[in-house]
Amino acid sequence: MLSSSFCRSSSRAVAASTSKARSAQTFKAFYATIRDLRQSSSAPDVDDSEPPDNDFIMSILRANPSLRDTRSYLASFGPRPKPVPRAELKSNETLLPATQESALDTAAQPPDIQQTPRSSVVASILDPIVRRTALVKIQGPFTDRQLESIARGMVYLEKLGLVSVIVIENDTLERGSDGERTALAEEAMRVTNALEKQGAKARPVFGSIVRLGPKPGDDNTLEQREAIPEAHTFPSDLVHIRSALRAGEIPVLPPLAMDSFCRTMRVDANDVIAALARGMVEAAAADGKLQDEGQEPEFSDDVDLTPLRLMIINKEGGVPSYARSGLPHLLINLTSEHSYIHETFDPQWRQTHRTALSNLALARTCLQYMPPTSSAVMVSHRSPSSLIANLITNKPAVSSSLPHALLQGNRKLTPHTPTLLRRGLPIRVLRTAAEIDRPKLKALLEQSFKRTLDEEAFWERLDQHLDYVIVAGDYAGAAIVTSEPCPPGVGAHGSITYLDKFAVLPSHQGDGTVDFLWVALHDESYGLGLPFSANPNGGKEGKGEGRDLVWRSRANNPVNKWYFERSSGHVRFGDWVLFWCDAEKHLKTEEGRRANAGLSYVEDWERGRLSVWSDVVMKVPSSWKK
Repeated sequence: MLSSSFCRSSSRAVAASTSKARSAQTFKAFYATIRDLRQSSSAPDVDDSEPPDNDFIMSILRANPSLRDTRSYLASFGPRPKPVPRAELKSNETLLPATQESALDTAAQPPDIQQTPRSSVVASILDPIVRRTALVKIQGPFTDRQLESIARGMVYLEKLGLVSVIVIENDTLERGSDGERTALAEEAMRVTNALEKQGAKARPVFGSIVRLGPKPGDDNTLEQREAIPEAHTFPSDLVHIRSALRAGEIPVLPPLAMDSFCRTMRVDANDVIAALARGMVEAAAADGKLQDEGQEPEFSDDVDLTPLRLMIINKEGGVPSYARSGLPHLLINLTSEHSYIHETFDPQWRQTHRTALSNLALARTCLQYMPPTSSAVMVSHRSPSSLIANLITNKPAVSSSLPHALLQGNRKLTPHTPTLLRRGLPIRVLRTAAEIDRPKLKALLEQSFKRTLDEEAFWERLDQHLDYVIVAGDYAGAAIVTSEPCPPGVGAHGSITYLDKFAVLPSHQGDGTVDFLWVALHDESYGLGLPFSANPNGGKEGKGEGRDLVWRSRANNPVNKWYFERSSGHVRFGDWVLFWCDAEKHLKTEEGRRANAGLSYVEDWERGRLSVWSDVVMKVPSSWKK
């Protein structure tokens, strides 16, 4: 049998071989960098140094997108089938799905010598990419070298179909100072020039796009929002932005707004961005409504005005985390974590990360108007390639659901690691079977596993063995944990903490729900007893002793790769794989007690537990009908 220590040693060996392979691949780039440094007469200022990973193709490769990531990207930016106008359909015809319609058309039409067959790869290259928009806050001031790096990132995004609408900010420019408007105009021109030097077309927009104050009618609306922007805009106000986008130019805006007396004044850039997020979504919805009605929108073009991303580029980087000694949060669930981040924000961070909380509030305001699949990223100017990874994968640089010990020792985590923010879902912990909405949980399990639940046996088992259920949103995801009794005299607790089901609706896979749910599972089981498990999810808030978490999975389950990365160890039993996560407090205590000696392959407290786990877990009956 395998022990967790052995699996950890194997992981280090695999990591070493992977690192060696990557080193070989990047040797030439490393050599070139060293050569350039030797030829330089003086070392550049660290803050102005150009990031080493700014090559476009390499940035895409480093993103390492999965098949699901690629499909999601193509769904947003890939060519879309053109709908057949309803007016052209005969009375007895019906609309067919795009794939069937194309197949029928191909079969029915005779070959045309002017229609040259093309491979799918060639077609995907030659067909135009759908352009989407991103709202970008460039929070300076930045040096020319730093702006060059930022502009390169914006150009890379444009090549991938994401067109930026940029709002600049200058933190050192005092509000109401002499020459304030002139300084902002000059800053906008600097950003515009930096973009054009990188090959992009850009246009400064000096007029007021947004209006101060709440939007007329907000007081009467029935829709309740967590935060209402301090400014607003109407579709007609966006004419300059639309004009720039239609011309293939990146609009660059200073933070200006018009007051009730039609005077243009400087405002906080966050107010401008929040107003644009809401206004652009509403304008795009109005365009879509006209198209659905068969009318031509007034501002028709090939750019989808709905913001797909919010990007905040600054010198601070992401939001510092109490769980990582001030290193940035990796992924934030704004719905469930916003208040808790405020409560745990160290006072000293108000000096080193002065705008972290205001940017957090900006992301929360914007994402409530943007589509559920949208995300926000807070990133340092040192990491322009992180924007590409975020666009392609819509995931954090490092998964937040990885074991905490692994995250603490991960060299990828630096003060400049980006923070990804999602609207997220509320997370709650149910302690009794009576609290479960059974029809909703049944629907979740059957949609996720694509099998039929054996309801009577399943609910009877939960009534007897349920420990707790973690629910994300309105049953968009759930983790069901049971307490499985051990044989008399076996096991430190007399029972095994067993992950019976971990399920997320297909519509929520890829939107962060999986990571949010696993982090909550960690905080309620094997992460208990440590301060970073004091979560705001209505659970134990980190109080108590951590418990080993055990679960099983079919050997051919494609999710196992994800489980391998998050478990302490695993062992195969025929068609099954048994996974476990060691109680982190116990593991940390043992490692500290042994100091430099480290853990041996099989600790005394580990002996015999795998045979007990396998004997108990493999006897858990199936929840599905055959």
